[in-house]
Amino acid sequence: MSNGSSFFALVKSTRYFVKIPAVQALLIQFISFFFVFTLLAGIGLLFEMHNSVILVSLLQGAVAMLLSYRRQMAPWWWLMQFIFPCALVLTLALKIPPVFFLSAFIFLLGFFWTTFRTQVPFYPSSVKVWESIEKLLPHGKQIRMIDIGSGLGGVILHLAVRHPESTFIGIELAPLPWLLSALRAAFGKSSARFIRGNYIHRSLTNYDVVFAYLSPVAMSALWQKAVHEMKPGALLLSYEFLIPEAHPSITISSKSGGPNLYGWHL
Repeated sequence: MSNGSSFFALVKSTRYFVKIPAVQALLIQFISFFFVFTLLAGIGLLFEMHNSVILVSLLQGAVAMLLSYRRQMAPWWWLMQFIFPCALVLTLALKIPPVFFLSAFIFLLGFFWTTFRTQVPFYPSSVKVWESIEKLLPHGKQIRMIDIGSGLGGVILHLAVRHPESTFIGIELAPLPWLLSALRAAFGKSSARFIRGNYIHRSLTNYDVVFAYLSPVAMSALWQKAVHEMKPGALLLSYEFLIPEAHPSITISSKSGGPNLYGWHL
């Protein structure tokens, strides 16, 4: 490979890396810290003021939250950006042992795994959602259904009991939820199956029903995949999040005032 090709490959890789939300969040924190530190240092020199660590952390969090909003990052990042500097100062003040953070990091990594890249956090659905999906399924007819981002496997385990003639599969990228759902199926002697992986790399051709509880940023890509791969007459379901490119043919409102369940016939 030539030096020119290597350079452009490096630039492309760098651009991709910088687009990762977690990397953007970290860069924003650095920028916010230097901005606030410089601003308060200048004010301190002019007016002979001494700035507290709490004031610096609060201002840094506020600036980071504003920059995250301007960068159109997902809403949960705004709150995380504001809390992070304050939480860091608090933990240092309390002298919490490092092993606590390591344990917490490993646990959260197991649950959220690639949330920093996919922007699809852990969203558990409720029993009422499972029952709404069940009403949409044909009774006495064999179908194949997959739950994209199956989490702890609640919906798949629920439907597998009530429709033993059908095949229900969950696919989950995060290792800990996948492991827990697989263990639940094994110990409960359920016919439900759970696969660890990214649905992007799995064909949707053989499924009659596809259910997803993802996030707004993932819906357009899901729709494009469904249009190209799902067979005519198949049903795509999404809890809470709409597909910008297509109006739903099914809308089931929650009686308790929660999010809606949407459906699209392919």
